Amino acid sequence: MPDVVLNVFRGDASGGSTKPYAVPLVTGMVVLDAIHYIQAHYDGDLACRWNCKAARCGSCSAEINGRPRLMCKARLDEYGGEITVRPMKAFPVIKDLVTDVSYNYKVAQQVPAFQPANGEAAFTMFQPDVERAQEFRKCIECFLCQNVCHVLRDHGGREVYFGPRFMIKIAALELHPMDTHSRTALLRETAGIGYCNITKCCEEVCPEHIHITDNAIIPLKERVADEYWDPVRFVIRKLAGR
Repeated sequence: MPDVVLNVFRGDASGGSTKPYAVPLVTGMVVLDAIHYIQAHYDGDLACRWNCKAARCGSCSAEINGRPRLMCKARLDEYGGEITVRPMKAFPVIKDLVTDVSYNYKVAQQVPAFQPANGEAAFTMFQPDVERAQEFRKCIECFLCQNVCHVLRDHGGREVYFGPRFMIKIAALELHPMDTHSRTALLRETAGIGYCNITKCCEEVCPEHIHITDNAIIPLKERVADEYWDPVRFVIRKLAGR
C-alpha cells in the first residue's frame, strides 16, 4: 500500500511549522481521513475541527496546498506528491488546524432579522422568489469564502467589511419579497459592501456552489447605488429635507 506524505501545521497563536506524516493511501481516502489516521497513530494531540464528514457542517475548513477547502471533500488521490495542510489564514490560530472564527458570529448579530409586513406569520410566495432565496440558504458556514476574501485575508478589513458570507445572509433577507426592512444603510456603512471589488474568488471556493457575487453582492450593490446615488432619488430626498 503506497504512502502519501502530509505536511500538517503544528502550532498555536505564537507560531509553529509544518510536520511531515506518512499516511497509507487507501482508495477514496480524503484529507480528513488522513488527519484522523495521524491522530490515531502518531500525534493524538493534533487539533482539528470536524463533525459530519459529509460536507454539511462546514467544520473541517483548512488550506490544502494553499487552497481553502473542506478536508472531508478533498480526496488524497487528487494531489500529486506531498500535501500541505494549514489552518485558514484569515482567522487567528488557536491550535494546529483550529482557528478562531468567532468574528463571524459577532458580525451575524449585527444583521437585522426577517421582518414581514404587519408581523404576518403566513404568506404566499411564487416559485421563482423561493428559488432565489433558497440558494443563499444552502450556506453551511464553512467560512471558506471569508477566508479567501482579500479584504479580510490580506488587508485586515474586519472593521470595515462583513465579508461574502454575510453578503449572502443579507441578500437572503433583502431579496425576500415579504421582508419589509431596508438594510441598504447597513450595507453602505457598517457592512462595507463598497470594499468588495467582485473578483469572484469567494464563488470559486464555495462548496455549495452559491453564486455569491452574481446573485447576492452585485444586486445588493445595485440597491445601494439606487438608494444613495440615483439622481432622481437624490432630488426627492433634498426636497423632503432628508
